[in-house]
Amino acid sequence: MLSKNTIKHITSLKLRKFRLAHNQFIAEGPKVVKEFLNSGFIVEQVLGLPESPVFELRENFPDIDFVPVSKKELDRISLLKTPNEVVAIVERPEAGLFPITAFSGIVLLLDEVKDPGNMGTIIRTADWFGIHHIVCARDSVDVFNPKTVQATMGSLTRVRVHYADLVAFLKNIPDDLPVYGTLLDGKNIYDTPLSENGIIVIGNESRGISSKVLPFITKAVYFPHFPSAQKAGAESLNASVATALVLAEFRRRGTVL
Repeated sequence: MLSKNTIKHITSLKLRKFRLAHNQFIAEGPKVVKEFLNSGFIVEQVLGLPESPVFELRENFPDIDFVPVSKKELDRISLLKTPNEVVAIVERPEAGLFPITAFSGIVLLLDEVKDPGNMGTIIRTADWFGIHHIVCARDSVDVFNPKTVQATMGSLTRVRVHYADLVAFLKNIPDDLPVYGTLLDGKNIYDTPLSENGIIVIGNESRGISSKVLPFITKAVYFPHFPSAQKAGAESLNASVATALVLAEFRRRGTVL
């Protein structure tokens, strides 16, 4: 039986201040936990229903404590509305320096993305399209938020997310590196030449790209409405949808990411 202190500790990791204080975060569900077990992340403990397929892997990870729990206990420690078989306590990795070599491909830059689900979906989308590095404004949502971790479906183990002062970061990129941004007054992306490397800026869900980042955009693009601008009702695209469309167009051109 789990102690009250253990339950309190795990549920406290829902909040960023405790994730930072304990240097831990939570991953949930068989697929997500398996991804972290097989990654470079340090999994400190796995708690779940004994019949979960994750427990069949315990012999492969003798240094990790696998703790069987009841359905009632799982309900108490899960940070999801619908608990999913297994919960893992994972160590937060140390923040690493942004590698200069990343500029040889495409880098995503997220300008104050606040929604945990959007952040997770963007990371998952980046993984799908072979993006290895994302740079976030410091006041963006924490990627180790439980909703974000869940939405990545394990892609967080392959995509490195960096937090930085975006203005300082953009001031120090190579002079010839293009910076793409989706803006209403940009050029039709389907008619615009796209480079094999560069930075793609994704703006905040409600405000778009901020005024402090706008001056660094060197190639403004937009996605035309269909069937025509006159008939379109939506003013903008969801941040994660815009990310998927941009990356898909780079891929469609055969651009190396």
